[in-house]
Order: sequence, then C-alpha cells, then structure tokens
Amino acid sequence: MRGGTSKGAYFLASDLPADVAARDRVLLAVMGSPDARQIDGVGGADPLTSKVAIVSPSERPGIDVDYLFCQVWVDRAEVSTAQNCGNILAAVAPFAIERGLVRGCDPVTKVRIFMVNTSQTVTATIRTPGGKPEYAGDARIDGVPGTAAPIPLSFADTAGSTCGALLPTGRAADVVDGVTVTCIDNGMPAVVMRAADLGRTGYESREELDADDELKARVEAIRLQVGPMMHLGDVTSQTVPKMILVAEPRAGGVVSTRSFIPHRAHAAIGVFAAVSAATACLLPESPVHSVARIPNGSPKLMLIEHPTGAIPVSIDAEVEGSDVTVKEAAIISTARALFTGHVLIPTAAG
Repeated sequence: MRGGTSKGAYFLASDLPADVAARDRVLLAVMGSPDARQIDGVGGADPLTSKVAIVSPSERPGIDVDYLFCQVWVDRAEVSTAQNCGNILAAVAPFAIERGLVRGCDPVTKVRIFMVNTSQTVTATIRTPGGKPEYAGDARIDGVPGTAAPIPLSFADTAGSTCGALLPTGRAADVVDGVTVTCIDNGMPAVVMRAADLGRTGYESREELDADDELKARVEAIRLQVGPMMHLGDVTSQTVPKMILVAEPRAGGVVSTRSFIPHRAHAAIGVFAAVSAATACLLPESPVHSVARIPNGSPKLMLIEHPTGAIPVSIDAEVEGSDVTVKEAAIISTARALFTGHVLIPTAAG
C-alpha cells in the first residue's frame, strides 16, 4: 500500500513469526535487504519504499487495531522499530477494513489505532461508502501524483512519545559543535536547526544534499552527540533522531525544511518530523523561530515546505514564555491499496 509519501508491505501480525529475530529475517527477505537495489525482494531501493506495517486486532479498551512500524534498512541486514512512520500510518485504517479487522460503516469510518512503537493513539477518519474504503478523491499531497480521498489523522498524545518529554534536554536551544539546535519530540525525535548556521541555504535539492559529504558528516556528528542528550542512548545504528535544516519559507508556508532520515536526504519530510519541526517553530527560544512565519489563531494550520512541496500540519498548543503545552496535532494524508497477494520467502529466511 501507499501511505502518504511512502510505500510499504502491510501484514497481519498473525501471518508473521512471533519470534522477533525470525520475523526480521522474513522482512529482510521480503524487501531484498541488504542490497543497494533490493533486487531480490519487493523493496524500492529507497528508505521511503522499504517499510513495513504489522497490524493486529487490539485488546486495549477503546482501540480498534495495534500498528507496529518496521523500517527495513536497504543496505544493511537490520530492521528498526525505534520510530513511528506517519506516512505508513495513513494506510493502516483502510488496510484494517480491507482485511476485516474493522467493520466499515457507511459513509465514514473512524478507526482508533494504537502505535506500538511509541505507545500513542491516533484516530483516522476514512471514507467508506457501503462500508468499503474509498481511495479516489480530490485531496492532493505534495510528493504524490494525482489526487485521492483525504484521510485526517488526529493525534492527542504525541509530545515526548519516544524521549519522555517534548524538550528532552529541558531546553528549547542547545549548542552542539557550535551550532544552535532544538532537540524536540512531538511524535518523532528530531533535531531542528537553521540551514544558514551550517553554511547552507536550506533550499538545496535532495540530490545536492546527498552529494554533500561535508554537510552529512557535520550533521551526523551532531546527531551522535545529541542521542544521549535526548535519552536515546547511542544512536549510531538507530534511525532517530531525524535531522532537519530549516530556512525562511518560499511558497507561503511557515518554514522550509530539508531533512535527513538519517543518512540520506528525504524526498519530502516525514509526517511526525513535520509535526516536531512545526512545534519547534512555535518556541520563542528556538533558533528556528526567527525564520518561521507563524500564523495567528489556535489551532494553527502550519504549512511545512519540503523539497517536493509542502505538508499541512494543524497544531493546538499553548505557549507561555519558554513553556509549551501541545493539546493536539493533526494532518491530512492519503493512501491507496496497490497490491494484494503472497510474497515468497526463501527457505533460508524461514
């Protein structure tokens, strides 16, 4: 299924091994990792297309399904569950209805999803005429061609979901290797900094960023240092925190972003990374506040620009001085079912 600007394989938990090591061997075989082309699997040779959703009925009160996200590394024999993926999340509700985990209502179905990676909940609202997911519609998200049915995703408990606090260092600004950064976790651990402080414009293309070895080395050095500061420990082999460079907006948004996931530049920006970046912009003491164009009112509809367009984020928050309380965050995404069938697993992987 396509979820947001990503694509992945969606499995029922009951169809995969319960043992984690065995499960990961299967997922690596499914995607064809480790291999730069993922030629021996169904992966798309890119972090954005080497993803997995594992979905099961939930036993939690008031929750319909549990969702575990797995990032399958392209060129390493490794599967990470250290983060959420808000893009892959967008297709969880229609998948659950398609596979009979949730009964669709006419004309709309609300699905309560528990995100196992970070113990958060989200409510997805799906158009289901006749009880079946409707994928066609007029909603457009940058990074995806054409239009599709909108899928609103509403989050109420994203702050500190991985690091234990919205500002895991206790500050809105820290200086690491001479660069002022904001370490923040509003659904995704992220490090947000001004592109200009790293000698870049913040408007570079994905290809330019991927070819900029000096920049990537500096960004990675900062990432390794802030890992322990954000209570993530040694992040050498982790995919978090995400590193986000920002600059003044150019297309009517709040801010322009360039993000790393973590060693390759993102073609767009992850959903939760966009929420964390938007929240950082609200903090007067954050280095990125000065380049952001904050809208009035509450909740604030914040358009976060990225290399292939922009993603709208709605944040309802109270800011008093250096203190911020996030009440709710929401985004509009889309999804589409691409293929239903069987993927064949080599005997050695089983």
